[in-house]
Amino acid sequence: MSEYEVKLAQGKDEYLLIHFLKDVSFWLKEKEIDQWGFLAAGGEDDEIREAIRNKQTFLMKKDQRMIATFTLYDLQSEWDIHTWGKLDDQAVYLHRLAVSRLSIGSGIGKIALRCAEEYCKKNGKSILRLDCIENNKKLNQFYLDNGFHLTGVFDEHCKYEKRL
Repeated sequence: MSEYEVKLAQGKDEYLLIHFLKDVSFWLKEKEIDQWGFLAAGGEDDEIREAIRNKQTFLMKKDQRMIATFTLYDLQSEWDIHTWGKLDDQAVYLHRLAVSRLSIGSGIGKIALRCAEEYCKKNGKSILRLDCIENNKKLNQFYLDNGFHLTGVFDEHCKYEKRL
């Protein structure tokens, strides 16, 4: 992993990060995967900015180029409560894991998941949870291949967790 730089996003990264996520969402739309339609329309811009301010969003770079990002919530967001119900346990919630178009298939997503797992362990958390749209078969398989267990489907979203 030494060839990759993983760091917390800062305010100066805001524009780059929002642009990066929207680019990924448009690419998904081109593939007829409605994963992040709300994000593409600017519906999550404020939440993205807040996650940066709260030091919850990570950037991955290689050769000074952004190749991936992910956000980790130690407490449930409104969406998490909607999806999972109100829970009070040792879980971290993974949001907006995205890999650049050029890096898809290179193993960067798996490395990002390992970084999220390390974050959980360092912070005394024993569960990593996420959800993704049910009709994104490749992404669902990616999570299964990386040790996550499907715990159910709610509102057309598959719910996954991994005990660490």
